Amino acid sequence: MMGLEQYIPALSTIVVGGMAFLVLGRLAQRGTPSDGRSLAFQLIFWAAGLSLLVALIVALPLDAAVRGQILSLLGVVLTAIIALSSTTFVSNAMAGIMLQATRPFKPGDFVLVDGVFGRVTRRSLVSTRIQTETRDFTTLPNLLLVTHPITVQHREGTIIQAEVSLGYDVHHTIAERELLTSAEAAGLNDPYVLVVELLDHAVVYRAAGFLEDVVNPLTARSRLRRKMLDQLHGAGLEIASPAIVAQRQQPGDTQTLPTRAVLQKSDRTDETPEAKIFDSANAAASEEALKEEIRELHAAIDAQRGKIKALPGDERSSEERVLEGLQRKLEWLESRTSPETE
Repeated sequence: MMGLEQYIPALSTIVVGGMAFLVLGRLAQRGTPSDGRSLAFQLIFWAAGLSLLVALIVALPLDAAVRGQILSLLGVVLTAIIALSSTTFVSNAMAGIMLQATRPFKPGDFVLVDGVFGRVTRRSLVSTRIQTETRDFTTLPNLLLVTHPITVQHREGTIIQAEVSLGYDVHHTIAERELLTSAEAAGLNDPYVLVVELLDHAVVYRAAGFLEDVVNPLTARSRLRRKMLDQLHGAGLEIASPAIVAQRQQPGDTQTLPTRAVLQKSDRTDETPEAKIFDSANAAASEEALKEEIRELHAAIDAQRGKIKALPGDERSSEERVLEGLQRKLEWLESRTSPETE
């Protein structure tokens, strides 16, 4: 009977620890598996397990010297595990904590990293799982996401584009007209066409446009390519992608040139595609230029005040008018700044 009483603290520790794990499990099930709480719960589970193990060792009826040796051995083992896995587990865990703090993406976002494109389904402490175009799941270590550039599809819309090669016998105005029609037929807003490259055998064109529905980017890209095929084939234009080898018997003085196209005035605005592509960057650049102008104006106002103080009283009126003009300009510029950047 006395022997069983010695194990009561250890049994109580096991019971309390089991109840604690049960409560933590219930709390973890209430949260969404893909949200940021899963990271914290995993850390709490590991810390609770280590604490339970230490408490169990302390509660066992062991000699003080034996207990100290076991705890010392446990500390050595944990230290060795951390040291041996520092290049993998610890690195990925630290990367996971960094991703949780910076939040470059969230579950549901389309991402492209290291050639893998898919939609984020779950983030954990050491890895991130994405669902690819084939509906399969790919697990990426968090260290890869920290050390490699990540492309996150814009949540408010993205640019859908596709490239095609046409022969040099097709005038660029005709190609641009047909490709613009293709982009419009694909349901893209603000379409545009760029001449990407002049190859040995063909000219590479890029048709693109703005897609507001970011839920179906794969369908949008496929629809754009289908419309390009229909439009170009319907216009009798031969596609030279990726390359065609053709031998045409021609006299030595023959030139392969497109027929002279009639240039028509476009009804489109002069807005360049960069205005839509780099809208956030352009806004940031304008905001930064505005803040720089405000800083320069503050310096000019301080210099003007110093100049006024150095002048006699009867000579200050003209300089004070200059100061008032600078202050009015400063108020106008500060009224244009957004509250987030002040």
